[in-house]
Amino acid sequence: MNRGTARVVVFYRSPEDDPDAVVRRFHEVSRALRDTPGLLRSELLRDMTAPGRYAVLSEWESWPAFRAWDDGPDHRDQTAPLRPYQAPHESVFGAFEVAAAY
Repeated sequence: MNRGTARVVVFYRSPEDDPDAVVRRFHEVSRALRDTPGLLRSELLRDMTAPGRYAVLSEWESWPAFRAWDDGPDHRDQTAPLRPYQAPHESVFGAFEVAAAY
């Protein structure tokens, strides 16, 4: 197993009646995660081919660091604001631009 950094991607979609919902929630969640051990950075990526679709790319110092947070007691509460917008990625290819980063 690679002992380098781990990157995790989660896909989201903003509702048509609130196109900035994912962006607002990303900033809220990022503030909550600010001092999370092992989290190196987090980017909100805007899909350039599908309006309202996003991906959050988080970089962790290691897979065990991510798993410790993911299995920990704070994970569900910290990410709750974004959860209603989770959506499966509908394509094998995506082109994204960075919309925000921490």
